[in-house]
Amino acid sequence: MSSIKDITLAPSGADKIAWVASYMPILNSIKADFERTKPFAGKKIAMSIHLEAKTAYLAKVLRAGGAEVWVTGCNPLSTQDDVAAALAAEGFEVHARHGVTEEEYRAHLIATLSCTPDLMIDDGGDLISLLHGECRAYGKNLIGGCEETTTGIHRLLARERAGLLDYTMIDVNDADCKHLFDNRYGTGQSTLDGIMNSTNLMIAGKTVVVAGYGWCGKGLAMRAKGMGAVVVVTEIDPIKAIEAVMDGFTVMPMDEAAKVGDLFVTLTGCSDVIRREHFEVMKDGVLLANSGHFDVEIDKKALRDLAVDHWERKPNIHGYRMADGRVLNLLAEGRLVNLAAGNGHPAEIMDMSFAIQAKGLEYLALNAGKLEKRVYAVPAEIDRRVAEIKLAAMQVSIDTLSDAQKAYLERVE
Repeated sequence: MSSIKDITLAPSGADKIAWVASYMPILNSIKADFERTKPFAGKKIAMSIHLEAKTAYLAKVLRAGGAEVWVTGCNPLSTQDDVAAALAAEGFEVHARHGVTEEEYRAHLIATLSCTPDLMIDDGGDLISLLHGECRAYGKNLIGGCEETTTGIHRLLARERAGLLDYTMIDVNDADCKHLFDNRYGTGQSTLDGIMNSTNLMIAGKTVVVAGYGWCGKGLAMRAKGMGAVVVVTEIDPIKAIEAVMDGFTVMPMDEAAKVGDLFVTLTGCSDVIRREHFEVMKDGVLLANSGHFDVEIDKKALRDLAVDHWERKPNIHGYRMADGRVLNLLAEGRLVNLAAGNGHPAEIMDMSFAIQAKGLEYLALNAGKLEKRVYAVPAEIDRRVAEIKLAAMQVSIDTLSDAQKAYLERVE
């Protein structure tokens, strides 16, 4: 039985799902194929993912392929209760509510795994961690799964290097049709959407400090610059730092950036990026936001310990008053600001990422018993096919090689 907030919210959620579906032509094409081929007939799929309209439509696409789908959230603040209700009303098993405690969140993950899935979609690595621990018995039927976040892939690869990965997993995050578009264009737009919707403040004229210049950081820096911000980048990788400089941004350590920033956004996948010593030198009124998967990039404990007072200033903004009177503002409890305080990535972007997810699960189902217990890259033909469908939907044509050109490129001299 589903565990959701209120089933009467379903009509609102259904409207949201219908809206995004009309802007997701790749998933619509895959759904039509799945209805014909039924690659998941007789199989159970467990999904731990940010539960909003676009992910709900992915669940519907997977069910069109014959699967019984169990769904939960991957973040206590990103679940949209009306979308969860809409899925439950359509017969999906849903265990998710917005604003759950850490204990409730964990219970929802376990309830979702209790279906003993054949396939799974993980977002951040929480399901795979449980399957290697207290929920090991629930993995007895697992063919494999897909992971779509940088953080989740780091956790998987660490397990693989240690010889502790007991399941076959596909690295969706590093597929070209995922990270080049989702991480860059999706994160750039949706992060600023979440910040602006929460604060009702300008980006233009502010000094925006972007912590991390991976694909997510690149996307945010590009969008902030386009909106008139002065952008400062902090990095630990010398190559990425050079890239940021050549892209026109100022690069400095966080110790220095903390003194000049108006808006700070962490996008590293690491912990304690903004710490006590940084809070001590920040300007009055700064905005602190995170777009990394877990709420560990901004040291919330140090922020609380330093504060002489803290209070909710408005939804998704918590003020921390320092002893000298300065107020530092933490957005969305330091969780993913684009989802906890916004609607996540645009539908057209997630159409590509979720197409990779759907085709990745199909690949696992078709190759059951043939793959090792390790992390696999998304097959190139899946990436290419998703790109081809996307171009067709955009009414964009490209050139093709002639036989003579192919022969030239393949010549041996």
